[in-house]
Amino acid sequence: MEKRKINIVDTTLRDGSHAVSHSFSPEQAAKIAGGLDKTGVDIIECAHGDGITGSTINYGFSKYNEMDLIKSVSGVVKNAKQAILLIPGIGTIEDMEEAYENGARVVRVATHCTEADVGIQHIKAAKKMGMMAVGFLMMVHMAEPEKLLEQAKIFEAAGADYINLADSSGYLLPQDVTSRVGTLAEGLNIPVGFHAHNNLSLAVANSIAAVEAGATYIDATCRGLGAGAGNTQLEVLAAVFDRLGYNTGLDMYGLQDIAEEIVEPIMHRPQVIKTAPLMLGYAGVYSSFLLHTYRAAEKFGLNPRDILVELGKRRMVGGQEDMIVDVAYQLAKEKGV
Repeated sequence: MEKRKINIVDTTLRDGSHAVSHSFSPEQAAKIAGGLDKTGVDIIECAHGDGITGSTINYGFSKYNEMDLIKSVSGVVKNAKQAILLIPGIGTIEDMEEAYENGARVVRVATHCTEADVGIQHIKAAKKMGMMAVGFLMMVHMAEPEKLLEQAKIFEAAGADYINLADSSGYLLPQDVTSRVGTLAEGLNIPVGFHAHNNLSLAVANSIAAVEAGATYIDATCRGLGAGAGNTQLEVLAAVFDRLGYNTGLDMYGLQDIAEEIVEPIMHRPQVIKTAPLMLGYAGVYSSFLLHTYRAAEKFGLNPRDILVELGKRRMVGGQEDMIVDVAYQLAKEKGV
């Protein structure tokens, strides 16, 4: 018997933006999105790595206007839905409306895993506009399954179409994914999705664990492009899910060609697990902190690993990038650097 349909959400043009310093051009975005659309990907996400209007001194400036990127994607996507990520406090409802006017039809409202309430108004506004709305809980290793279910129900009550759990640090082990996804799959009346980072080389394994626990939406990127050591590698995931018998509707050969011929030439460096990304996963630190940590380590003459361990101890969350310099400064003083 054929296994259930798994919806694939490609985030190359959003999470992958971190790995290329937010430099995707409209032409590159159109080429990637157009290729993905033909391969059977269900949702294609395009935004600054930290969500729409994330182009700031704190998160890193985009090389091109974000709405131009969204418009370029909408011009080539015929089958998939086009998505944006919105982090309340960075992006606004007005920004979401502008993205909708430029072609976005899905919004993933991302909050820290214990702060779903700050996204209620955004979910409701998206539904009024006729958009598909997703409650996106970040840093889910920092909350137990029961707490995550409580937060997911806040999004569900607001009208979310599904809940996405993001292992933003690449910290979770497969059994951790199973407990979290399984609890939500049993306790909600809407679908559950999962977003993995590969900092401990577990992104594909954790995506499998999520599906086996009941998830029906899985995030991935071409060549694994993303913050830290990257995300679940899409072309690998397609092959693995095919062998497992899951119905993804993906053209595996087509994805391999996009990854090799379009995405790889754009990459600044291979997406591999170096020491600092490994430490992100080990310490449980937000993956987009990586480049900020490298810069702070160089500025203060520190080992990036020491900064990351301290950030993990302090349970820093997305949106606190400005604190990385403060932590590095304090460590430098303590070490007499």
